[in-house]
Amino acid sequence: MRLSEWRQTERGKKVMTSKQAAAFEPCLRGVGASKDPLAYVIWGDDWQARYTIFAATDAGLATCNVRVNIPQEGPRASAKLIRWHKVAMGDLNVEAHHGHRYVTTQVEGQVMQGIDDDADRITTWVAHLFARIDGRAAPDAVSGLLAAGKTDA
Repeated sequence: MRLSEWRQTERGKKVMTSKQAAAFEPCLRGVGASKDPLAYVIWGDDWQARYTIFAATDAGLATCNVRVNIPQEGPRASAKLIRWHKVAMGDLNVEAHHGHRYVTTQVEGQVMQGIDDDADRITTWVAHLFARIDGRAAPDAVSGLLAAGKTDA
């Protein structure tokens, strides 16, 4: 999904407000992300306090850690760019049972796991990352989603 689409999700509307965007958008652009990058948000256990944004750039994977509300300071974000050849990714594990899919993997030490629709978003995102790391064009599934404007990567 594009970062703007993440901001429209239920959680995104609560914690990716314009105040927080004023912290994370300059960080992402500073490491080479476009204005509305192809991204994946890791909400984590305490998503109302902090979350991580992964964004694909031409040079590598941008990781942006966002702290929603620091007392007397407001939101804070920090980003770094990891060159594609140095991105640490684990194996993609998929399990299917009774029509449901369960997916788990790790990207830069962050565990990504999901069921059904979330599993589809994760596998699309991971397929995109694998292609970028290998220097290949995005897989047809990712290209089709991008072209249709239904980016779930």
